[in-house]
Amino acid sequence: MKIYRHQYSSSIKEFSTGDSYSIYGKIVSGDEYDIARLQQDAWIYEIELLQHVLQPYDGTIYFEYSIPRMGKRIDVVLLIESVIFVLEFKVGEKHINRADIEQVWDYALDLHNFHEPSHDKIIAPILIATESKSRSITLENTIQHEGIIFPISCNAEMLGDVIARVLVYAKGEKINDKLWEEGRYCPTPTIIEAAMALYNGHNVEDISRNDAEAKNLSITTDSISEIILRSEEKKEKAICFVTGVPGAGKTLVGLNIATQHFDKDSELYSVFLSGNGPLVKVLIEALARDRHEREKEKNKNRDKNERVTMGQIRSEVKVFIQNVHHFRDEYLRDKKAPVEHVAIFDEAQRAWDKAKTIDFMKRRKGVLDFDKSEPAFLIECLDRHDDWAVIICLVGGGQEINTGEAGIKGWIDSLNIDYPDWKVYISHKLTDSEYALGESQAVLEARKNLSYSDKLHLAVSMRSYRAENVSLLVKQILDLEVEQAKLTMQQISDNYPIILTRDLQKAKEWIRRQASGSERYGMVVSSQASRLKPYAIDVRTEVNPIHWFLNSKADVRSSYYMEDVATEFLVQGLELDWVCVAWDADFRYVNGEWQHRSFKGEKWQNINKAERKLYLKNAYRVLLTRARQGMIIVVPEGDEKDHTRLPEFYDSTYEYLSLILN
Repeated sequence: MKIYRHQYSSSIKEFSTGDSYSIYGKIVSGDEYDIARLQQDAWIYEIELLQHVLQPYDGTIYFEYSIPRMGKRIDVVLLIESVIFVLEFKVGEKHINRADIEQVWDYALDLHNFHEPSHDKIIAPILIATESKSRSITLENTIQHEGIIFPISCNAEMLGDVIARVLVYAKGEKINDKLWEEGRYCPTPTIIEAAMALYNGHNVEDISRNDAEAKNLSITTDSISEIILRSEEKKEKAICFVTGVPGAGKTLVGLNIATQHFDKDSELYSVFLSGNGPLVKVLIEALARDRHEREKEKNKNRDKNERVTMGQIRSEVKVFIQNVHHFRDEYLRDKKAPVEHVAIFDEAQRAWDKAKTIDFMKRRKGVLDFDKSEPAFLIECLDRHDDWAVIICLVGGGQEINTGEAGIKGWIDSLNIDYPDWKVYISHKLTDSEYALGESQAVLEARKNLSYSDKLHLAVSMRSYRAENVSLLVKQILDLEVEQAKLTMQQISDNYPIILTRDLQKAKEWIRRQASGSERYGMVVSSQASRLKPYAIDVRTEVNPIHWFLNSKADVRSSYYMEDVATEFLVQGLELDWVCVAWDADFRYVNGEWQHRSFKGEKWQNINKAERKLYLKNAYRVLLTRARQGMIIVVPEGDEKDHTRLPEFYDSTYEYLSLILN
C-alpha cells in the first residue's frame, strides 16, 4: 500500500478548474485532527487564491505536505518548472513575523537536507501574510545552502508576481513530479525533535535515515524488542548493552522502545531513565511545550474544567521520562518491585560507583546503611520481579566526564557478584578499550549466559548528517593520531566545515552567518576553562538548560545570544546545529602529548590522577561532537601581561590543531 506524505495533490491544471469545496473536502478527509472553523476558512481561502494565481502554470500542487522529522506539515508545495515552492500561509495576518519566516525557511531546509530528490533542486520558501503591506522583493540564494532562495515575504495580492519572478530568476531542468513524490526521505532529527515525533505516535522509521550508509536504527530496536519478548515468554531476567559512537542514536533507540511500551496496563510497560539532569529537563519541557501547542486549538472547544493544562501535560511526560536518581529514591522507600518490567538507562556508563553513591545517600538523604553502587541498586530494583525483567543500558564510549562515574565496569561487576543468573547481551564492540571494562572483561566473557549480537552496536553518527566521521576525527585528534586525523579531515571538509581561529569575536560572527532559519547555535567550553573570563566567559555561571536549548533568538538566556556558555555537563546527550568551541589552557598540547590542568586560586595546577585526566579528555570529546552541521574552534592568543594566560599556554595547542584542520 502506497503511503502519501500529503493530504491532497493534483496537477495544477486540474486543481485550477476544480470546485473549491470539493478540493476542501478531499483535504479534510485526510486530516487526522479535529478541524476548527478557523482552519476550514483558511483552507477555502488558500484554495481559491491559488486557483486564481496558478492558472498560467503547469505543474503539481500538494496540500498539507508532511515533514516527519519536525512533526509538522507544509501548507502547500508547488512543483513548477525547475522550482519547488514552499508556501506558508498566515491568513488574515497583517504583520510579518520573524518566527513565521523561520518556519517556512526550516521547511525548505528540511527538504533540501533530507529529501533526496530535493537535494539539487531550487527551493523557494514563501511566507504569505495575506493582509500585510506590499513590500519590495529581492531574490537571492542563501550562501550556505546552494539552491535555496532566501525566504520571501508577501501579501495575497503579490503572490502571483512573486511566483513569476522566481521562475524567471531560477533556471534549471524541469522537475519530474513522480520521481520527486516517490523519492526517499532520510531525516536525521535532533534528539528533541525525535522525542517529540515518537511521543506523538511516529515510529523510528519515519524520523531516521534508512539508507545503506547508515546503520538502521530499527534493526537495533527490533533486536531489543526480541530480547524483551523472549525474556517475558521464558520468564528470564536480562540486561543488554547498546553501544555506539557519539551521536549514533542510542538515546533515540531507548526512546523508541519506551514509546512502543507506553501502556501502563501492558506487561511490557517501560520507563526511560537518565542520570543526565539537563537532558531530562530539556526533553520533558520540549514534549510538554509541543503537546501544549497541539492542545491549544482543542482547548477552545472544551469546557473550562476539561481543558488540558501545562501542569497536567508536564506530569504525564514525567511518567514517560524520569531522572534515574528520582527512580532510585522512590524504590529506596518502596521495597516492592517497580511497576515497569523494562527499564531503559540512558548513558549507563555515567551511573555512580559505590563510593559516590554511599557518600551521597549519607550526606543528602540521611541514609546511613546504604552499601551499593548505583548500578547494583538499579539491578536489584528490577530483580524484585518474581517472573521477568529487562534492563537496557545505552552506553557511549569515552563519555565519562565526572568523578564517581562507574563506567560499564560498575554494571558488570554488580552482575558478576550478585546476579549470576541474569542473561547478558552485548556486541563485540563493548570490549573495545574506549568502554573501559578493564579486568571485568575476562569475568564477563566467562559467563555461561552471555550472548553476542552486533545488532546492539550503532556504528555511524547520525548527529553530524553532513559528515558521519566527525566522531572518528575527534577521537583521532584526542588520541594524537595526526596522520589518520588529516586523512579523515580531508574526507569530511567539503560537507562539514571545521574552522580554527584565535579571534572570539570573528568566531561569533562566522557562526551567526552559517545558521539558517531556526538552526540553533551556541558556545561550549570545558567546565575547567577558568581563564576565559577576560572574554566574558564564566563557567561558574549557572545556566538553565531549558532556556539555553529551547528558547528563541529573542531570549538573552538562549544559546543564540552566546552570552551564557554551556559546559560538557549541560550539553552531553544534546546537540546544536552549529557550535563554537572555546579552548582554554586546561587541556594543552605540549611536546607531543596532552597536559591536564586545573586552575586553583591564582595559578594552573597539574592534574595527576589518571581518572581525572580521562574526565578532562572526555569533556573535550563531548564538546567537539555536539555540532550537526559544523563548528568553529577558538584557541585564544593569550596575554604576555597575564601570568595565567601566557601565549605559550595556547600556542602549541593552536599549532597542533592547525596541522590537522587547516
